[in-house]
Amino acid sequence: MRVSLVKSKGVCFKMEKKTLTPRKVINSEGKISYSESAQAWNVIKLKKELFEEFPELKEKRSQFSYKLKFFRDESELENAYKKFKGAKDKMMPMILWLYKEN
Repeated sequence: MRVSLVKSKGVCFKMEKKTLTPRKVINSEGKISYSESAQAWNVIKLKKELFEEFPELKEKRSQFSYKLKFFRDESELENAYKKFKGAKDKMMPMILWLYKEN
């Protein structure tokens, strides 16, 4: 579990983040969509395999966050992995491939 301080309107709030860790390997494919209302490419559609593993993602009142790191080359990824292995807060990384479709 990670704890972070968030400052809003001059007041600090303590937020706890519980790491979601799968029980099995999840292999899924999806699409990235453009959101007209937000005028941004901000919609990543998650497939049922992820919801089957983490049913709490369906809870409408719950809030979830993510952290994304995209490395430029293999050596940067290897260095990040070494730091990850030595970190106190263990969490499972998720690998995401981005493809341009014709």
